[in-house]
Amino acid sequence: MKTTKTMTIISWTLLILPSLMLLMSAGMKLSGAEPLASAFEAMGLGKLLQVIGAVELLSVALLLIPKTYKIGFLLITGYLGGAMSIELSGGQFPVAGVVLAVIWVGVFLRNK
Repeated sequence: MKTTKTMTIISWTLLILPSLMLLMSAGMKLSGAEPLASAFEAMGLGKLLQVIGAVELLSVALLLIPKTYKIGFLLITGYLGGAMSIELSGGQFPVAGVVLAVIWVGVFLRNK
């Protein structure tokens, strides 16, 4: 019984920490923060900045709601997969891949 409680705590921790990072990222996109706006303009995605932020916010909300976490997980996987491909094509370290791996482990432990 204790193992189940421990697994639940670990899984929620592994889901909440990356979710906080994604919420901060979504807030910056929705507010149109200048460093993000200029980076997205350089990629040709400047007009979609707030739409991407809204989708990110919705995905995190769906991930954290117990009845819809599978849909949120699917959306975040696609979102972070795209972010990872942009990072890798730019020669950067794939931070999105690390965040995604942590979320995967959290969802795996949640399903056990």
